Formats: sequence, C-alpha cells, structure tokens
Amino acid sequence: MALRERFTDELKAAMKSGEKTKVAAIRLIQAALKDRDIEARGADKGPLGEDEILGLLQKMLKQRQESIAIYDQNARPELADAERAEVAVIEGFMPRQLGEEEMKAAIEAAIAATGAASMKDMGKVVAALRAEHAGRMDFGKASALVKARLSA
Repeated sequence: MALRERFTDELKAAMKSGEKTKVAAIRLIQAALKDRDIEARGADKGPLGEDEILGLLQKMLKQRQESIAIYDQNARPELADAERAEVAVIEGFMPRQLGEEEMKAAIEAAIAATGAASMKDMGKVVAALRAEHAGRMDFGKASALVKARLSA
C-alpha cells in the first residue's frame, strides 16, 4: 500500500478509535507532505515519490529527537513525552531500519559497486547508499562509517 493511502487509512482509524495523539501526528505528517508537494509543484515537479516521503519522515524524526533532547535538558518532561509520542507514530510508517552489521555490509557493497578507493569517492558511495536504502538507513551514521572505511 502506498504511504499516502496508508496515512489516510491510519488517520481514519485513529479518529474512529479516539487516539488524539496519533491523529495529531498524522495530520502533522500530511501537512508537511502537502507543503513539500506545493514546493515541488512550484519547481515544475510532480508529487513526491515514496523515497522522498521516507526522507521527509526521516527528517521529521530527526527534528523530534533533537527536540526531545532539548526538552529533557531543560526539565520539560511533558513536552518531551509529547514529542516521543509523535516519534512513535512516525516510526510506525518507516520501514525496518538496517542493523549495524547490515549497514556495514551495504557500505561494503556500495564501495565495491562504485569502485571507491579514497575519500574523494565518498560522495559516490553515499549517493549509491541513498538510492538503494532510502528510509532504511541513518545516513549520519552511514557517512561516518563510509568515512572511516575509505580513510583506512
């Protein structure tokens, strides 16, 4: 099922069951998606594809995790808990993330496929990983692993 349809179906189900937190989180996702669609339309592009939607969800997760850290740091547990609830909803739409070993194997495969030999080739490797594993890999961690592997 396409992600857009899944957002709509999950929203309807959450509304029927009275899950206010889930309804609010899905509406935030849909609003962000609509903003990006409008932005893409202005640039003469079509609606966002599945990979781009997963990228948007990943960005939303990162924003919320940063907010949680700030709220925890400033002793605002009620705000941190609200962000954690949104994170749980957003993660429900994400595909299973690659584990550490799977990520290393994917990096090795990308390095082999691109023929990367030095740090100059890091961009090629990360681009290959993004094309193959969009939404399934934390690219912050992956970039650090690629950098370590290529500089060795």
